Amino acid sequence: MQLIDVGANLTHDSFDHDRDAVLQRARDAGVSQMIVTGASREHSPKALALAQQHPGELFATAGVHPHHAVEYTEECDAEMRALHAHPEVVAVGECGLDYFRDFSPRPSQRKAFERQLQLAAENGKPLFLHQRDAHADFMAMMKQFDGRLGPAVVHCFTGSREELFAYLDQDWHIGITGWLCDERRGLHLRELVRSIPGNRLMIETDAPYLLPRTVKPQPSHRRNEPMYLAHIVEELARDRGESVAATAAATTATAAAFFGLHTGDGSTQADPSRTGGVAVT
Repeated sequence: MQLIDVGANLTHDSFDHDRDAVLQRARDAGVSQMIVTGASREHSPKALALAQQHPGELFATAGVHPHHAVEYTEECDAEMRALHAHPEVVAVGECGLDYFRDFSPRPSQRKAFERQLQLAAENGKPLFLHQRDAHADFMAMMKQFDGRLGPAVVHCFTGSREELFAYLDQDWHIGITGWLCDERRGLHLRELVRSIPGNRLMIETDAPYLLPRTVKPQPSHRRNEPMYLAHIVEELARDRGESVAATAAATTATAAAFFGLHTGDGSTQADPSRTGGVAVT
């Protein structure tokens, strides 16, 4: 069984003391490739550097999360464009809107999101998206770029049925994390994941965040890591009424096609800029 973790924050400082061991545990658990999330001016270059150290296994996104939207200056835009010149950077983002925490002013969030949508419209790379408590504005801004964007994925989907079907109606992709395993906040996802077509479904850990609450035994440090993707697949397969092998194969094929990754047999999936779709966390 080969798995692809489409969202792992492996540049987080909690991995600094054992990153090589984390990667080996992921390999041992069947995680053959990972997309390292770049979500700020500081961490997007680090994500690229990590991907360059592990060619063919790690890839990177480059963008500015809405929490860091005030960083998105003209200089930042130039930095992002330079990062996207590298083939290891396979998606624009993490970008989007977050009105739940409002760590950056909402006008700054919308400005940073618009600049990154423009970047994606120009380079044709997939979008790695974040939306929380900002659905109306998020959809309105995406609408402004109708017909100009490549594939998109709503990463770490935790929203409502209405939001899910709004995304699917746009042919966007959906990223599912260990939030599915949270009996307090994720119960509604158990039913909703049945409605996601296999060719629009991807899996991710969002490590070091969102440790699945159903993992036994729970690690004392509470840090999530990519090896737990195998546990998420098991839970997801059960909720979808599929075999684990079927869910693993479908999500891996979808992620490889979306990001244009090489598969285990050495072949290359279709260029995602020609396939359509989106990701949000």
